[in-house]
Amino acid sequence: MVLFGFLNNKATNRAAPQYQSVLESVIADNLGGLAIDPTSYIPAHKALLNSDLYATIYQLSADLATCYMQAGQPRTQTILDHPSATTNRQAFWQSMAAQLLLDGNAYAYIWRNQLTGQPVRLEYLRPSQVSVFLLSDGTGLTYNISFDEPSISVMNNVPQSDMIHLRLLGIGNGGEVGRSPLLALQNELNIKNSANGLTISALSKAITSNGTLTAKNGSALSLKEKQALSAGFMTQATSNKGPVVLDELTTYAPLELNSDVSKLLSSTDWTSKQIAKVYNIPDSYLNGQGDQQSSLSMIEGMYANSLNRYAQAIASELNEKFSAAIEVDIQPAIDQDRSSYLAAVGGAVKNGAISGNQSDFLLRRVGFLPDDAPKYTPAESDLKGGDTNGSNGTN
Repeated sequence: MVLFGFLNNKATNRAAPQYQSVLESVIADNLGGLAIDPTSYIPAHKALLNSDLYATIYQLSADLATCYMQAGQPRTQTILDHPSATTNRQAFWQSMAAQLLLDGNAYAYIWRNQLTGQPVRLEYLRPSQVSVFLLSDGTGLTYNISFDEPSISVMNNVPQSDMIHLRLLGIGNGGEVGRSPLLALQNELNIKNSANGLTISALSKAITSNGTLTAKNGSALSLKEKQALSAGFMTQATSNKGPVVLDELTTYAPLELNSDVSKLLSSTDWTSKQIAKVYNIPDSYLNGQGDQQSSLSMIEGMYANSLNRYAQAIASELNEKFSAAIEVDIQPAIDQDRSSYLAAVGGAVKNGAISGNQSDFLLRRVGFLPDDAPKYTPAESDLKGGDTNGSNGTN
């Protein structure tokens, strides 16, 4: 459904999507003649079945969407704050960031006012809706894209100026297309799946019964008598008429989990470290042990550095297409109450690096102080003439 008439494409015949991402198909990536073995890819929908990977993608994408993007042009700022006609800002940018983290590429089409050519809104495109080509003279990229709306046909040879194309680690093609981080996790995730199957199998064989019921002189009992004794015990155990009563000739002992199986269970979480390594975040964010020698502030700093790397990949593409001096502030994602920022500003004032007026400006700039808060007023010095800090005119 097209919400704006002046954005409507005049074509009425809609073709089915013809292009698929390397993550969603068995088609090799042939951009620039670079062929990639399709069997090495892990489908994104299968990758998200891994709890550690889902947690990583969700946290990073949510934090990237929380980062505030500030543009030097009001028109571009409106696009950044209200990018889509069908969803809100947080959901749109999180979906773009999640697709970027999974596929190494994320796409959005820039709808423009046909009269002025100014951007009006963005439309998220799945990788399966986009095919990327290099112009024969090597001067740019062109895109073939399809839409879900029945009234919009396939668009061929869309110029790169009308596409938002986020990329990660474009190796072998000069950054023309990105590469999926999941490539580095192929073996780990396959081993994880095998380990899960082994664990389930071991658990099913580790405990075959609830316990053992030992009867003195039990060797004299027939199989039928042993079964009757077991059935009688279970009848007592499952009833709500009081505790189980055993005579002195019978003894019950519950079975415990095999220690080898316990070790196996504790060893199946090693892939979380590999996932954290690939996405460059501390593994403590995935409930891992983390670096025992690193403080909390050091771990937060490492995560902030990683988050900033992804944020700059997004900001660089947006600046390329909008030319609006877009800056990304990651503080809202890593310091939501601004306590760390306040401590840093306070420390700078204490050390004499900035003045009180400058700290007032910095705190208002990030919204820590409301605009109607009283202005900073320097305290009047109570030093006498000739006195200096640390002395009161005495030797």
